[in-house]
Amino acid sequence: MSQIKVYADHQPTVVVEQATDGSAIADILGAVGVRFERWQATHEVTPDMDQAAIINAYQREIDRLKHEGGYVTVDVVNMHPEHPQKDEFRKKFLEEHTHGEDEVRFFVAGQGLFSLHIDNKVYAVLCTQNDLISVPANTPHWFDMGPEPHFSAIRLFNNPEGWVAQFTGTPIAANFPRFDTL
Repeated sequence: MSQIKVYADHQPTVVVEQATDGSAIADILGAVGVRFERWQATHEVTPDMDQAAIINAYQREIDRLKHEGGYVTVDVVNMHPEHPQKDEFRKKFLEEHTHGEDEVRFFVAGQGLFSLHIDNKVYAVLCTQNDLISVPANTPHWFDMGPEPHFSAIRLFNNPEGWVAQFTGTPIAANFPRFDTL
């Protein structure tokens, strides 16, 4: 089940607001400029599916997002517990970073934890299958897929190079609940 927990950025153990209802999550995030919607992931995704098969299955949804946001590049992260680079990816995504463009993700399977650092608060958003999230450009955030990841997310970019991060160098992410402790 999708959920959000909001913390003051200096009190990582005190939840100041929380919700599990999709429209409540959308309202909380919308107030700080983050798009959150519940879509329908109608095609089964398996760990052995390649990127092309997943993109083909969701081409209609991808085309809609490309048209809305002018996105030029699409890829898929299809992560599972046996993925040979799971530890490397988790470590990289766990560091607070920004992007020079919106970070758009449509979760078509599994779940992952986005933590957004906005206006002296941390918004920990557990995204699950059917969730679409768009983190605005230059928003400090990190992502935790957990120690035994299981998720498939379609990612869209304005940058033809795809995922390009600027790491902030701050240790804040280490202070907040992780995927496996949320």
